[in-house]
Amino acid sequence: MRIDSHQHYWEPRRGDYDWMPKDNPILYRRYRPADLEPNLERHGIDGTVVVQAAESVHETEYLLGIADASDSVFAVVGWVDFENPADRRQLERLSRHPKLVGVRPLIQDIPDVDWMLRDDVQWAYRAIIDVDLTFDALGFPRHLDNFLTIFRRYPDLRVVIDHCMKPQIRDHRDQPRLFDEWAAKMSRFAGETSAYCKLSGLVTESSGNWTVEDLRPFADHVLSAFGPERVMWGSDWPVCRNRATYDAWWEASQALTGHLDEAARAAIFGGTAARFYRIETGDPAKGS
Repeated sequence: MRIDSHQHYWEPRRGDYDWMPKDNPILYRRYRPADLEPNLERHGIDGTVVVQAAESVHETEYLLGIADASDSVFAVVGWVDFENPADRRQLERLSRHPKLVGVRPLIQDIPDVDWMLRDDVQWAYRAIIDVDLTFDALGFPRHLDNFLTIFRRYPDLRVVIDHCMKPQIRDHRDQPRLFDEWAAKMSRFAGETSAYCKLSGLVTESSGNWTVEDLRPFADHVLSAFGPERVMWGSDWPVCRNRATYDAWWEASQALTGHLDEAARAAIFGGTAARFYRIETGDPAKGS
């Protein structure tokens, strides 16, 4: 089974995508399963994990509605308000939906780099553990130290790092130290925590004329540090369309993993995501 572990559906007219630039014709439009499914069929991908893109419980409910109506959506990663302890009730309610597998705060968009360490948001990590959901960690390299603190503080939190923590590939040639700093900290995550990592988002952090060789050092480091059993492939579609088509990123990913054996590739392109998100391939509630 092949799984795209990270993609989005949205409707900008809903009004809660505050980050989305209205002058971007690629992003500022509706995306639904009918837009993505031809890509899935072309590459033999059985289903996807849809990830939140708005700081709204209403968007999570919107995504779960899409998941209910689409066999290609295996799971949904939603959102609750970490700054509102009363949202534990929302978390408990949403967790009862068979396709809700985890939550994600939009930490990359929060100005305070130490936000995740604040006392008033700690309840959320404990609640995620209590209801047995996962945590998608979205940030930039500047967040790595604090994420490491959180993951070590809550060893029972089931965590996956989104987009390899967005290394700034476009700046790599001019500032090679950025790679060294990112790589050292990612190795600490792999060695000191049980976190998984998504092989996704690399093209978005590269330049417009990216090549596979631009991406290779970053992919190689993640694959070596975490191992295929803790790495899952994701398209980050439609965000990836700012730099590449679904097909182009898929083909690049095949090239980046071409040196691995069949078992390793099977894990990266489906098995790891199924295990982490507990997607049971024979369970109709999971869309398979």
